[in-house]
Amino acid sequence: MNNNKHHRMKKNIARTKAIYIMLSLTGTGVSRMIKMYTREPYSHASISLDEELDEMYSFARKKVHNPFNAGFIKEDINTGVFAAYKGTQCCIYRYMITEAQYEKIKSVIEDFKKEQDKYTYSYLGVVLLTIHKARRSAYKFFCSEFVAYMLEQAGENLFNKESELVRPFDIRTCKKLNKVYEGRLDEYRNYLSNQQNLYKEQNA
Repeated sequence: MNNNKHHRMKKNIARTKAIYIMLSLTGTGVSRMIKMYTREPYSHASISLDEELDEMYSFARKKVHNPFNAGFIKEDINTGVFAAYKGTQCCIYRYMITEAQYEKIKSVIEDFKKEQDKYTYSYLGVVLLTIHKARRSAYKFFCSEFVAYMLEQAGENLFNKESELVRPFDIRTCKKLNKVYEGRLDEYRNYLSNQQNLYKEQNA
């Protein structure tokens, strides 16, 4: 067997952990403005360490009605903005990585948690993104930049550009991501449960 082919097979076999990336559109005034400007179906990006989205993180508003108080947060699909906007639409993608890469992302997220109060939303980064200019800041991120940065920390550059230039569009059109669900966010866990029950029935 060709050595390069054997190496690729070993690498693929080692990818045994899944992370999830979610794009969403809540219906807030800001999200509607972003959608109008970008003509994209989604305006927000998050990364989750589990399929149920229990461990999901992003850069977003900390209070439902205050878009200017924003930074690094753990997101909950049953509370906050997602709960306030019941019609939130989403698209969820799976990406397989190695155990070591998964642990690296977990470790970086823990570092973010320890200094959570230092992190703020990169409004200037979003403005510069519209003219395709990158701005790296140690404690300022916008949502899709954060998702790409987390992947970078695990050695994965899926978008072939700097994380500061990654948009929800880049995530939506990335062929390396496996789309597992698209629809209303408040129906996702029911969908997941139904899929799990179906799998059990088929393998009983």
